[in-house]
Amino acid sequence: MKLFVGLGNPGTKYARNRHNIGFMAVDGIIRRHSFSPERQKFQALMCEGLMGGEKVVALKPQTYMNESGQSVGEAMRFFKLEPKDVIVFYDELDLAPGKIRVKLGGGAAGHNGIRSITQHIGADFIRVRLGIGHPGDRARVHSHVLSDFAKADQDWLDKLLDAVAAEAPLLAEGKDATFANKVHLALNPPRAPKAAPGEPAPKTKE
Repeated sequence: MKLFVGLGNPGTKYARNRHNIGFMAVDGIIRRHSFSPERQKFQALMCEGLMGGEKVVALKPQTYMNESGQSVGEAMRFFKLEPKDVIVFYDELDLAPGKIRVKLGGGAAGHNGIRSITQHIGADFIRVRLGIGHPGDRARVHSHVLSDFAKADQDWLDKLLDAVAAEAPLLAEGKDATFANKVHLALNPPRAPKAAPGEPAPKTKE
């Protein structure tokens, strides 16, 4: 069994914020894989589904970002899970928009949600870091993460969230590296080789 956690702030005011991309990712997984209806539990919105032959509980803490660990800790103890069974989706300033990295353990790097979870369950959980880009000025970080995605972001954002939802069963199966590779390929498909001057274009399968 796995616990998928999306990080964000509750309420419509924050729904399209960059800081809420973790909520968006989990929402996409819930829709694509026909999870049960959401209900309130563990100070969160919670629902359940099956992916890759594994039961998955999806959790969106409603405690605000900096207290996310309370909800995650409650759910992990209730289901008798280990930290390595917890997979957290969240925004990452230090990754370019649309980039993704998956790793086990590490520091919080200034992210209040990750810091809170670490305080409640330790650091050895899986992090799915979703790049939102850095504003370039440290003084603008707060307003950057708490502002909505721009219209210009919609294309890469939709592609990223769709790829994460499509490949999420690999995370349920514990195939973290394969998940990361598949999402990367979905976002960066290999280009067809160009024909040399005077040669016919290479044939493609129909």
